[in-house]
Amino acid sequence: MAKTQYKSAWFCSNCGNESAKWEGRCPACGEWNTMVEEKVSTAKTATRGARGTLRLQSELSRPQKVSEIQTTEQERITLPSAELNRVLGGGLVPGSMVLVGGEPGIGKSTLVLQNILSIRKRTVLYVSGEESAMQLKMRADRIGRMSDNCYIVTETSLNNIFAHIDAIQPGLLVIDSIQTIADDALESSAGSVGQVRECAARLLAYAKQTNVPVILIGHITKEGSIAGPKVLEHIVDAVLRFEGDSHQMFRILRAIKNRFGSTSELGIYEMCQRGLREVTNPGEVLLGNGSDELSGTAIGVALEGMRPFLIEVQALVSTAAYGTPQRSVTGFDSKRMNMLLAVLEKRVGFKLAQKDVFLNLAGGLKVNDPALDLAVISAILSSNVDMVVARNTCLTGEVGLSGEIRPVTRIEQRLTEAEKLGMETFIIPKNNLKGIDTSARKIKIIEVARVEEAFRTLFS
Repeated sequence: MAKTQYKSAWFCSNCGNESAKWEGRCPACGEWNTMVEEKVSTAKTATRGARGTLRLQSELSRPQKVSEIQTTEQERITLPSAELNRVLGGGLVPGSMVLVGGEPGIGKSTLVLQNILSIRKRTVLYVSGEESAMQLKMRADRIGRMSDNCYIVTETSLNNIFAHIDAIQPGLLVIDSIQTIADDALESSAGSVGQVRECAARLLAYAKQTNVPVILIGHITKEGSIAGPKVLEHIVDAVLRFEGDSHQMFRILRAIKNRFGSTSELGIYEMCQRGLREVTNPGEVLLGNGSDELSGTAIGVALEGMRPFLIEVQALVSTAAYGTPQRSVTGFDSKRMNMLLAVLEKRVGFKLAQKDVFLNLAGGLKVNDPALDLAVISAILSSNVDMVVARNTCLTGEVGLSGEIRPVTRIEQRLTEAEKLGMETFIIPKNNLKGIDTSARKIKIIEVARVEEAFRTLFS
């Protein structure tokens, strides 16, 4: 019996580029110290690219004019979770491949399982490489949903998985997780760069050729990125990130990449005893429940995708105890907060250079909307002078370097959300309501042009 021959090859964990020797810097993507060694069978090396490459149909292989290409409206698969449908852009597209990533124990498997157990019109094959069938049955019992259309199989061999696919002919395939699946044709272990790339390529070819959607559950690294080669994120059609602290009950689902929808949408869930509950009113998460008015808090109106949120901004300003002032930020850009502190000191005259400043956004949400600037500086100033910002007052506006308050986008949506949640006063940038009729609004609208005007309105 001939002995199997293999050679060592080096692959970049960032882009998947193959090299015959180790290199400190990847020649393809330029990243440092990303080359990892794998053993590759010499007999099968020549055929690896052919199996992992998706070939187009012969009728589509000729060049076509854009005007000649026939397009049809694809009917999406509506999932039971409205929040998941929103993040996906309206549902699951047939033939697409979606990657769901997140911290260990955050609820990725629970999110997928409780959705597929509620699907009644198509057969689902759930492939688990980490948990046994009994563990999944116990989770299904806890969720309280049973389905005869969902088949569970514990398997890590890709060839065996395709044998199960041929036998069941599912309408939806779930792989949990892609890092545990291995192709027998490769000598490397499961989770390596070559295995993840090869398995993902073959599953993508299956999805496109059969028009069956595939959901992959993936691990993430300690830095927070999807584990495996970066090419994995390029292969799939959508990358969803499940965020949140495992010690808190709220979870946030956002799209990092989406070929069929917006990457600005997000969904909010609450982890309960019976699985994940959709949070249709974000105000219950992002606004504090306390009725007492305390200094250092302000309510801002931010926008994520098409959804406006009322967020409680909390700030604490105190004298630096050890000489060097601290700057601690949670949920907001730390560099932008430092810029806002410089504006307060230079343009308004508040001396904060020798004081500790701590900033936190309630609910665990990370916000990049510059419209939250006015609420941030109001909370900081409220804590500094120990004066209360009224709980029925909300603010929105971008702060410029000269201290001016700049107009923000979608002001009508922000105004409607503030009015719906019972706000009585809304401070907005001047001239932000040009051409908008506000006569029917019950909320009091105050327009300000500079930071000083906003402070006089809040604390006079």
